This record gives sequence, structure tokens and C-alpha cells, in this order.
Amino acid sequence: MWLLVLLAWSAVWIGATYWYLFGKRNPFSLESLRPPAPREFDQKKRDKVLKQGFSLDKVPQNLDVIVIGSGLGGLTAAATLAKAGKKVLVLEQHSQAGGCCHTYIDKGFEFDVGLHYIGQLHENGLLRIAFDQISEGQLEFQKLRQHFDTLRIGLGEDMREYTILSGKTEMKEHLLKQFPDDTEAIEKFFHIMKISARRADCLAMLKLMPQWLSLFLLKSGIADLLTPVFRLSGTCATDLMNTLTQNKDLQIIFAYFFYGVPPNDSSILINALLLHHYKRGAYFPKGGASEIPFHIIRTIQKYGGKCLVRAPVSQILVTEQGSAYGVKVRKGTEEVEVRAPVVISNCGVFTTFQTLLPPEIKVRPDIQERLNLMKHGRGSFLVFSGFDGTDEELGLTSTNFWLFKDNDMDKSMDDFFALSKEDAPDNIPMMMITTPSSKDPEAKIRHPGKACMTILAMVKYEWFEEWKDTTARKRGAEYHNYKMRFANNLFDWACTVFPKIKDRLVFQEVATPLTNSHYLGAQRGAMYSSEHNLDRFRSEVVARNRCSTPIKNLYISGQDVFSCGIAGALHGGLLCSSVVLGRIIYIDLFLLKKRLKRRKAREMA
Repeated sequence: MWLLVLLAWSAVWIGATYWYLFGKRNPFSLESLRPPAPREFDQKKRDKVLKQGFSLDKVPQNLDVIVIGSGLGGLTAAATLAKAGKKVLVLEQHSQAGGCCHTYIDKGFEFDVGLHYIGQLHENGLLRIAFDQISEGQLEFQKLRQHFDTLRIGLGEDMREYTILSGKTEMKEHLLKQFPDDTEAIEKFFHIMKISARRADCLAMLKLMPQWLSLFLLKSGIADLLTPVFRLSGTCATDLMNTLTQNKDLQIIFAYFFYGVPPNDSSILINALLLHHYKRGAYFPKGGASEIPFHIIRTIQKYGGKCLVRAPVSQILVTEQGSAYGVKVRKGTEEVEVRAPVVISNCGVFTTFQTLLPPEIKVRPDIQERLNLMKHGRGSFLVFSGFDGTDEELGLTSTNFWLFKDNDMDKSMDDFFALSKEDAPDNIPMMMITTPSSKDPEAKIRHPGKACMTILAMVKYEWFEEWKDTTARKRGAEYHNYKMRFANNLFDWACTVFPKIKDRLVFQEVATPLTNSHYLGAQRGAMYSSEHNLDRFRSEVVARNRCSTPIKNLYISGQDVFSCGIAGALHGGLLCSSVVLGRIIYIDLFLLKKRLKRRKAREMA
């Protein structure tokens, strides 16, 4: 009797598990891929996709999902759900879709706002497969030079230069040549990179399994017995690097991707993943960053959805029982309601919970508890410069330059963010230089005889806060003069790397945290959304910070779900899609990867 009960229970459990994993529609397939169509250069035709304005008559009937924000996380979730049979509407407050993947053209120069380069896009890599699926094979990527990054540490005669190469073995071998006395440290760090990359999916699984189970595995110690990745995620980068080497220059190499957090408050796992991200090569979208939203939106449209701009969401509608059922959208001086049984917010946890929820909901203890898991991120400052001359004439290449005034990154960042508003512009400790015109082979076709450069630095929102209530492009002379102090110092520093650019500058525009807030909807101008500090990546916080929210039918997507950057936002969208569909779509991607590898093997044979 008991044997029959056990067999019956096992059959039910196996059947339920199979139905959960495979019983619902798979959004991904090889059959959906098409050969890339010729690039669309007609801006009017592109604008019909990227700049379709909101009106109620354009909203699809019988909506299943509303996505707030057209950043990559929102578009990834929208395209995945659309391919799974859902009727999806994406609402974007800006006049152009794409979030940090959008581009803008001014005076004949085209600038990528937030995409500088992407890694892990090698053939049959999981990230590449995901991009192929949500664009249905229409995105093409240019592989950049093997020498993808250069670091300069120090100033004047004391300056040291180090180069970073991609390659499964070349990256480590090249570093060993540059740091021959730190062989053991480099070997150990690359071992950490390997563990982090191979087991990062375990962190994602914490967000997909029931929260009680995740917390049980972590608190019981079972999770740590299975993999060291949970300990690494909560390990301070500075503490671990100090055990590896006392060479401060090498420590900079291990943590040079600054995203607003000094190494003494960042996770070693995130820093290791960032370097590993480019181990198989750095890539850039052919046609520029806006190709990404352009093709993903067309996928959404193909399956009956829409992406509408100039559609600022003013409130998420919540029933008395605590379930989201739609949004209010500002249209001129009025507000209109758009309803759907599922709402996904891609505009960050702070905007979602502090701004968009009704007043009586946002003060709830469970909402405040969720907010307390995060901190506001640092603001970013960008200088967009256009030059009369080609990249070749100016000596520009696809290699990025990361400049540091000294090799103590913790002290530099702590001292800088402790400065007064008046002293900050003249004491910038680090910056990044990227030249999108030299990365995209088609830039010469779209904008012949021109080159462009973007300079990025992290700044404090409070330095610009006094102008937060002013209007964009009309903030006054005092604001202009203040931001140009930053810009001029950054540009002069860039001229020490590329001296020919100084006399060929014909266009320059500056984006402060207020600019990012206005155009990107970035809370306090933080392009990387919430702070990626050490506390956020402690395993229990990772388990609690998930796509579902205390509001039924309201979900979070984007960088606040998993990690920063293009890849982090895309994974945020995939995780969100998994939760909404009740299907772990990573399994679908993994099985697709296996099929592609088998097909490749047959072709090679």
C-alpha cells in the first residue's frame, strides 16, 4: 500500500515538475531566426519604430502585459513574453525608445549614450543566443581589436601603461608578462574568475526558486557546500585582493571597471565577472547601439505588441486587494488609464516603489523592507565630443582608455566623493574614454569624415541637486559654467592620450546626473541604477531581491534585478520573463545552445 502511495506521489511530483519546466509555450526556437536584413539607414523609417508616439488608439486590444520603460531589461522581457504569446505594450517616457541603448544625432555626429562595448557574444554563447532570439537573428556585432582596453595609472613621468587583451589564454598570459613578480596572484584571480563565471547561474537560481527554499539552503550552509560562489558574492574585493598581492597597480587591473563603488565596498565576484565578460572578445553592434532597440521592438510588433514613446507613467494602478491591474499615463494635461493583468517596471526599484505606487501602498512595511535592500547609485557624467576628421587622422581606435591619477582606487574614490561641490570639478580621479566611431565599421558610411568620443566619469548627484527643478537645456548660466568645469578638465586629460583631438573639436555636449534623470528616467542620474555595493550581493539579499514584488502581478526587470550593464539588464529581463511565464526560460536557452553546438559540429564534419 505504502509503495503504491509513494509511486503515485513520485509520479505526481515528476509530472508537476515537467509541466512547470516544459508544459508552457517555449518562446525560443531556431525556426524564428532569419538571415540579417540589409541595414536600414533611412532615419524616417527608423523613427517609425523608435519614436512612435503614445495615443490610446495605438494601444493593442486585450493586453496581457504592460512594461514601463524601454531600456534593454524592459525590451528583453517584452520580446520574450511576446514570443510566448502575450500581447505586450511598452511605455517609454522619453521621445525615443532604447534607454541606455539609444543613440542621438546632433550636428552630424552620432553618440551612443550608454553602450560602450559588450562581451560574451562569441558564436553559440548564451548571451549571443539570447540577443539572436529577441531580435530574431537581425542583430550583427563587430568583434573589436584583441587589445580592447588600456589602463594608464599616474600622471606625467610617473605614468604607467598596461594593456588588456581578450582571448581564452591570451588575457592571462599577457598580464603575466606585464606583472612577472605576481604570477601566483594572477593565477589565483583567474581561478576566481573561472568559478564566478561557471557558477553565476546559481545566484540566478536563488531568484527563481521559492524564497523560503533559497533562504533555507543559504542559512543551513547547504548552498556553501555545493559551490563557493555564494561566499565570493559577499566577499569584499579589497580584502581579497590584499591577500593576493600588495601591488596596487595590479589591484587596479583586478577592479578597474568602475561603476560608482570603490573596491572596499564592492563584491569580488562582480569585479571578476566584469573582467571575465571580455575574455572571449569585446563586441559592438554594427549600425550603432540603437540597432538593439530597433530590432527588438520589431520583434514585439511582429507578435502584436507595441512600443510607444512620450508616454510617461504617473502611477501604477493597484486594487483594494493589493494587485496591480494597469497604469496611468500622462497625455498632455490629462491622465489616461491603460489596463493589463501584469505590469512590469523597468525603471528601477526606487522609482517604482517611491514614485509610481499609490501613496497608501508605498508606505507599507513590506515595500519599505524591499527598498531597504538597496541604496541609491552614483550619478554619471558624460562628455560627448565630435571632431572634424577621421579616426585614422586623429589616432583613434576601438581600444578604450581607463585613466587613474593614482593606484589607490579606494582612497581616490572615497576622497573624491567627500569633496565639496566647489572642489570636485578640479579633482576628478579617474575616467574612461571610448570612441564609438572607431568601433562601428558602418559609422564611416553614416557620418563620413567625422569622429566622435565619449568620456565617462562618476560624480555625486548632490553636486548638481540645486538645479533639479529647472528645465532641461534651460538650467541657466551658473549650471552651464559648473558642468563645463568638469567637462574641460576631462577633455584636457583626454588630450594627453590623443593630442590631435584638441584642434579638431567642433562639437561638444555634456550630460550630468540631471540629464540622465530627464532623458533616461535614471533615479538621481544613476545610469547603473541602484548601488552595486557589497551588501547588495550578499547571498541572502540576492535571494530576497527578485523580480516579484509585494504587489501581486507587479514585477521588476533590468539592472536592479541582477547586475549592472548591458548583460546585467538583459539577464534582468530574462529572469523577469521566467517568473511571469512560470517557466525557467534559461533551460530553453541552454537546450537551444546544445542544438546549435550539435549543428555546428555537423557542419564542421
